[in-house]
Amino acid sequence: MKRSSVRCRLAGSGVVLATVCVLGLAGAVPAFAATGTVQTAGDPLNVRRAPSTNSSAVRTVANGASVTIDCQPTGTQVTGPLGTTTLWDHVPALGGYVSDGYVKTGSDQRIAPDCGVGSGSAECSTGVCAGEGLFRSSDAHFLVYDKNADGKSAVVAYWLKGGAGPFYVWNSGGNGTSVDKAVAVAKGGWVYFKVCVGNYAATNPVLEACSGGITDYAA
Repeated sequence: MKRSSVRCRLAGSGVVLATVCVLGLAGAVPAFAATGTVQTAGDPLNVRRAPSTNSSAVRTVANGASVTIDCQPTGTQVTGPLGTTTLWDHVPALGGYVSDGYVKTGSDQRIAPDCGVGSGSAECSTGVCAGEGLFRSSDAHFLVYDKNADGKSAVVAYWLKGGAGPFYVWNSGGNGTSVDKAVAVAKGGWVYFKVCVGNYAATNPVLEACSGGITDYAA
């Protein structure tokens, strides 16, 4: 699928009023994938759900393995065998992100486009980082993970194009559980979301440790 350079922000104060998007020229970002080689001291490298060292490791990849990178977001700073960087590599075949400080790409700079939207972006909450969320663009589903037994539920708060919301997807199942829920986002429609923790409430919950906002869309 071709990527266009899309960046969105939400206009308004307090209550989300509108999503304002700026689209670059079609085809401005080439549809290609870059490759790299994992380089560690010998141990397997963690693949994380989000570009953060606090995010859950979803699997590992072996030292010396070749990986295909489709995009590169900025995340937490990591010092690896190849230097110190805030650049992370999204590897679709592995279902997550690895720090570019552990991937030999032949360059210290970005070699793939920013992940932007439609990349299955995940975000860990701040603070205790107990909640993680993923918007699956292909079928407009939210996956909400709870990774700490802290007595609070993980929750995604989201808004739809035009400012409708907030709506919520809760995971109150406890540590190590996940919830997969379809949401009413029309094909091509935008969704803006934050990942938080809180005590379950049907309406007007008090949310804590929320992540930064992410804008994505239903493919």
